[in-house]
Amino acid sequence: MISGRQLSVGDYLAILRRRVWLIVIPAILSPLVALLIARQLSPKYTSNSLILIEQPKVPATIVPSVVGDDLIARLANMEEQILSRTRLQPLIERYGLYKSDWNKVPMEALVAEMRDDILVKPVSFANQPGATPGENGNQLPGFEISFTAPNPDIAQAICNEITSMFIDENLRLREQRAEGTATFIQTQLQQAKQKLDEQDARLAAFKRQYFGSLPDQEQSTIQILGTLTGQLNSLTDAMGRYQDDRTYTESLLTQQVTAWKAAQTGSNPQTLQEQLSTLENHLMDLKMRYTDDYPDVVKAKRDIASLKKEIAQQATKEKASNGSKTAEKAPTGASEPNSITQLHAQLFAIQEGMEENQRDQKRVHQQIASYEARLKMTPAVEQQYKDITRNYQTALDFYNNLLSKEDISQMSSSLEQRQEGQQFVILDPADRPVKPSYPDKMRFAGGGLVVGLLIGFAVALLLEMRDKALQDERDVEFFLGVPTLAMIPEVGRSNGGKKRFLPFWKETQKDEAASSRVG
Repeated sequence: MISGRQLSVGDYLAILRRRVWLIVIPAILSPLVALLIARQLSPKYTSNSLILIEQPKVPATIVPSVVGDDLIARLANMEEQILSRTRLQPLIERYGLYKSDWNKVPMEALVAEMRDDILVKPVSFANQPGATPGENGNQLPGFEISFTAPNPDIAQAICNEITSMFIDENLRLREQRAEGTATFIQTQLQQAKQKLDEQDARLAAFKRQYFGSLPDQEQSTIQILGTLTGQLNSLTDAMGRYQDDRTYTESLLTQQVTAWKAAQTGSNPQTLQEQLSTLENHLMDLKMRYTDDYPDVVKAKRDIASLKKEIAQQATKEKASNGSKTAEKAPTGASEPNSITQLHAQLFAIQEGMEENQRDQKRVHQQIASYEARLKMTPAVEQQYKDITRNYQTALDFYNNLLSKEDISQMSSSLEQRQEGQQFVILDPADRPVKPSYPDKMRFAGGGLVVGLLIGFAVALLLEMRDKALQDERDVEFFLGVPTLAMIPEVGRSNGGKKRFLPFWKETQKDEAASSRVG
């Protein structure tokens, strides 16, 4: 090959024809050598099992799961737990794995080697027949577990062991997380209830302290003030009536006493008819101001009727005494008449009523002052009341939220304990491998073929780069720098015209001599 000259496809084909055996022979020998090497290697068998991730029997919209929806992260966590030394070392010792290396390498290295022989591969929907892209979101339908060992029975047994570990670990982890969540929520619920009770007690104490001054009691306080004002007005009116009654009763009592005393001494300055006339005039005054149902009007009518009855009785007694015109003198020390006694009792009752009315007025005045003070405090109390009620409402909402979450966590825990949540189900148990997975003779042979071809091409390329012979007229023109007029082929042969196959180095020398003659 002449370096520096641009080669065409024909040049490459010519090189391939010249060095074909240098490429073919390594390409044939390398696969054979690779197969021989594969026969010398210890075979390894891989057992596979397929686990299906079964969705919960109760939809998540009814009972949300408290375990978590990140299945891939949970699967990675379970893989770390299962592939730990505490789990793998008993399997190594029980099945005698890597027994020839027990005394040579530490147990950590054997555990690491076994961990390399275990493969956990998720199975996505994209790998399922008939699945469309993006179907079912990011759900994981299952995963595949494989284990590689020198013995097919051991590979199958250990693959079954690891599969059972994943199923048991999933159950334990889900129950543990569900119970942990329920316990945590119960603790938070107790603390929230304690804070809610504190806020409730604080709110109740505030309401007791500022009762009547709370913002929502302002209207009721105003109504109570109106009612108390009406009561005070009624008591004031009643006091006026009591005073009128007392004045009237005192005047009537004075007349009765004067008449009685006059009767005792023989003088009669005022007869019963005059008393009747006075009562009738008083009744007329009352009717001008009040109705007939008014208590004072009813009382005046009753007194007039009583006096008329007394006049009638006196007239009857006078007729029975044969027309006696003068009444007998009452003996000294005689008791007062019933009318005077009744008037004294009425006057005492009026005085008691007036005193009670004064006490009621004082009490109503105090109540009005108290409610007015509460009404004045309402703006200042309102801000404190808002802060307390806001804190109470926040604590109540947090408590109710935790209470609903506690119910959900309890249902989720019950679901996990009954094993009705998300479960791992063995779809394909671990199989017993028939053919070894390592070494793969076809792969070894293919690899040997590729290596042989690479070696053959490398040797051919190296020889072509070291070859200085002129192969055709383009090499002559490129090397001499002048055009070639003609090429003289080799006519005669020393062996009677038959072509001799010379070694490639002799052929190279012969070609160089021929090229020199042509030059």
